[in-house]
Amino acid sequence: MIIRKLRLERSWSQQQLAEYSGLSIRTIQRVEKNQMPSEESAKCLAAVFEVDANDLLACFDTQPKKEASMSTLEITQAEQRAMREVEEIIGFYKHLLSYCIVIPVLWAINLFQADDYYWAVWPTLGWGIGLASHRIGAFNLFKLFGPAWEKRQIEKRLNR
Repeated sequence: MIIRKLRLERSWSQQQLAEYSGLSIRTIQRVEKNQMPSEESAKCLAAVFEVDANDLLACFDTQPKKEASMSTLEITQAEQRAMREVEEIIGFYKHLLSYCIVIPVLWAINLFQADDYYWAVWPTLGWGIGLASHRIGAFNLFKLFGPAWEKRQIEKRLNR
């Protein structure tokens, strides 16, 4: 996630980072998903972001991190949570876009068949319910199982 953080701080797309670093987009995607980069890839990325390659590789190490110069390359839990929330919102908008494309096509097929039965209402309603559920989850509209509830449940199980 550190590569994603550094990339987003500069408002670069994955394509731009790939061009600047000389790496493939697929490599950028894998590294952004916390897959350990090769030493050469780490050097290319470190050069682009103007950081030390060893510090960059240390971010991917599963061992406990040293207090060295890692402070510039740390990613906080709040940043990780925010990135996950944004990914969920992007997923919802992609889902909404596919709904807005497919459902009118289904209605057009239904209407051109000249049936008296409007079967397209069922996928519209079914998918619409799924889309509404996705929206509730992505935007956390109901805080039913939010952090406060989670904390209460953990403390309850720890008998506090």
